[in-house]
Amino acid sequence: MHRLGSSPSSSETSSAIILSLSILISFLNVTSAAAFNVSTISFNDGYTPLFADFNIHRSSDGRSANLLLNRYAGSGFISSKYYDYGFFSAKIKLPANYTAGVVVAFYTSNVDVFEKNHDELDIEFLGNVKGKPWRFQTNVYGNGSTSRGREERYNLWFDPTKNFHQYSILWTSDKIIFYVDGVPIREVVRNEAMGGDYPSKPMSLYATIWDASSWATSGGRYRVRYEYEPFVSEFTDFVLEGCAVNPLEQLPDSMDCLEKKAKLETAEHADITPEGRHAMKWFRERYMYYSYCYDTLRYPIQLPECLIVPSEQLRFKENGRLKFGVIPRRHRRGRAGRRKVTRESSDRDTAM
Repeated sequence: MHRLGSSPSSSETSSAIILSLSILISFLNVTSAAAFNVSTISFNDGYTPLFADFNIHRSSDGRSANLLLNRYAGSGFISSKYYDYGFFSAKIKLPANYTAGVVVAFYTSNVDVFEKNHDELDIEFLGNVKGKPWRFQTNVYGNGSTSRGREERYNLWFDPTKNFHQYSILWTSDKIIFYVDGVPIREVVRNEAMGGDYPSKPMSLYATIWDASSWATSGGRYRVRYEYEPFVSEFTDFVLEGCAVNPLEQLPDSMDCLEKKAKLETAEHADITPEGRHAMKWFRERYMYYSYCYDTLRYPIQLPECLIVPSEQLRFKENGRLKFGVIPRRHRRGRAGRRKVTRESSDRDTAM
């Protein structure tokens, strides 16, 4: 222990860093194992094929489903009902090997009912060339606000092709939270200035796999290579919680709906705990490589829900992408560490 008034030694600083990382890793392991206390349903209890049913393979017990992409078609499924707010979750395992141009999406939308003013909450996984990791993005659209895309892009702290991992979207009347293995990675809090940009109309849950060769990998430079087909994305542990409604009926909430909304807003995943905020900060400072909130070229006037975090902001250029070779001082770990982080920052910026 260092004396009062003196600076801590390098060994004590290292010990503090190791302890902090140990606590964080323990948190990640707990959330990954337990995630949320929610009830799962079978595929047939909640979903129906969206397109290319021949490329949807269900397990014999109905608890899992695989979506395939091959040279004939992609595939997708959709929830059988629309939900007026909800919690949507599934454990997903992504295709391995060469996946450039492949996109796997897990998202909510109502575009089939509200074509010109639809709402949408996206988790989209972006494939990559062999040896490069999957990346993913989240996006929020409200009332057809596609010209004001609110996307963020990230890497993962694990290989999503090796095992199943849980991906979740919480959507209530006042906030949206995206989770990965119980770790909150993004929160959007509603405010009056957002107006119709906050998603507020009933939505269905979608899951799809498709060929996005024109844009998904390095702006379309690398395309889907069908010699690696089929590309298989596996889904299990389905969760659909919320008030099921007819999206075209403007009826007051029933007592059942009010109870379901109250349950949704008081669930353990409806608020981010202090530990969760620590984990979210850790994730966003290390794995987020694009944010619309820091893209001042695209949005000279900041969008109203953006909360600027200095420790995040210093990592980004004015176009919202990572700076080349700029490493926050607290992350410096000697010459080898500097080379590694600089190279990774360059790779992420190029991949945008």
